Amino acid sequence: MRLLALLLALAACGPGAPPQAGTGADVITYHKAELSEDDEPPPKYHRSDLEDVIDAERARVAAMSDEDRDNILVRKRFIETLELCKATGTSCPPRIDEPAWTFEADSDTDPKLETPLRFDVDSWRKVSTELHGRACACRTIHCIDTLEVAIQRLEVRPMPEVQSDDFAAIEIVRARDCLARLRGRHALPRVTTE
Repeated sequence: MRLLALLLALAACGPGAPPQAGTGADVITYHKAELSEDDEPPPKYHRSDLEDVIDAERARVAAMSDEDRDNILVRKRFIETLELCKATGTSCPPRIDEPAWTFEADSDTDPKLETPLRFDVDSWRKVSTELHGRACACRTIHCIDTLEVAIQRLEVRPMPEVQSDDFAAIEIVRARDCLARLRGRHALPRVTTE
C-alpha cells in the first residue's frame, strides 16, 4: 500500500516544469535537523562528511568552464540536495561519495556495479539499493543519462514475482526521483532556518 501511495504521489508530480524558487509554497522553515527520514534508513555518513563534500563540490563548480553548463547545473543541484539534507535531515542521499561509473548507454554489456548482478529477490534488492545510491550521487549529465538507461534495462530482468518486490520497487522509484531532481525536473524546497 505504501508503494502504491509513493508511486501515485510521484506520478502526480509529472514531468512538467519545476516550481520557481521563492513562490511561498516551496519555502520550508526548520528549527533543528537530524540526518534521517521517517521511511528511509539514516545515511551512513556524518554531518562533517556532508560539509566536506559540500565544500569540495562548490570548489569543483567554481573551477568548471562556463561551456560545461549542463554538468555545472547537475553539480549545483547535488549541492542543493546536500544543503537541504544538512539543514533539515530530509532528502539525504544514501551515499555522498562519487562512485566510478563507466557504463555507456549504447553498450551491450551490463553496467559494472559493486553488487553482483543477479536477479533473485535478495540480490535484486541489493542491486536496486545500489542503483538508488548511485543515482543520488550523480554529479554529471552523463551519469544521469546512462543510469536512467541502466535502470530501464535492469528492472525488466528479474522474474515477475521478483519485480513486484516492494522494497526493490521503492528503491527504483527513489533512484528515478533522484535522477529527476538532479536533472532539474523536481525542485527542492528553499530552506530558511531559525
